[in-house]
Amino acid sequence: MKIESLQQLFVDELQDLYDAENRILKALPKMAEQASSPELRSAFQEHERQTQQHVRRLDQIFDQFRDFDRKAKTCKGMQGIIDEGEKLMKDAKDPDVRDAGLIASAQRVEHYEIAAYGTVRTYATLLGKSDWAELLQQTLEEEKTTDRKLTDLSEDINVEARAA
Repeated sequence: MKIESLQQLFVDELQDLYDAENRILKALPKMAEQASSPELRSAFQEHERQTQQHVRRLDQIFDQFRDFDRKAKTCKGMQGIIDEGEKLMKDAKDPDVRDAGLIASAQRVEHYEIAAYGTVRTYATLLGKSDWAELLQQTLEEEKTTDRKLTDLSEDINVEARAA
């Protein structure tokens, strides 16, 4: 698709996010399974439930477009972040070190999403779509909250990893 307008750029970014969120949905159960910390496992499970809601919100927006396929794009950025996380899960043998690495991987995911949702929320506002902007803002806030939870968890888990 040629991108010649802010609306087309908005759709392109939404397609990127749609693919990213669906990749995350596939990765989170694996991450939860690999986590040795019950708190970290629970955080991944909670975020999986939130991510399902994020996809539903994106679906609400895409349902209002007739000319754009929500599955038209591969999010190469998220694909790379998840690939790196999967490699880490294979390579980290110590459970505490693996948990520290899982947090680092998860925070990379969150930071990507925070940047992307902030951008599309702004585009929605500029396009006069305040209802879409509100949906995107909800997701943005949830992503920020998840990032803070991961930071809090890392304070204990990283200390345990250092002792390994």
